[in-house]
Amino acid sequence: MTKPAAPKRHLPTSPFKAPATPAPKHFAVGDQVTHDIYGLGRVIGVDDGVAALVDFGSAQVRIPSPYAKMTKL
Repeated sequence: MTKPAAPKRHLPTSPFKAPATPAPKHFAVGDQVTHDIYGLGRVIGVDDGVAALVDFGSAQVRIPSPYAKMTKL
């Protein structure tokens, strides 16, 4: 079993810019979203910063933060 690689840290003396961290996504009840696996849905519940409950028509799915595969429309 191998350990996952640790993220590389930015050295303050580096001539290159520090990698930008993406802004966290925020969803509200009623937002229409699309998910790479489940398709089109509507947010029906939100646990701030933890997860979002989304109704995709055929199923209700709890999507955990950071919502990598979900986009607000």
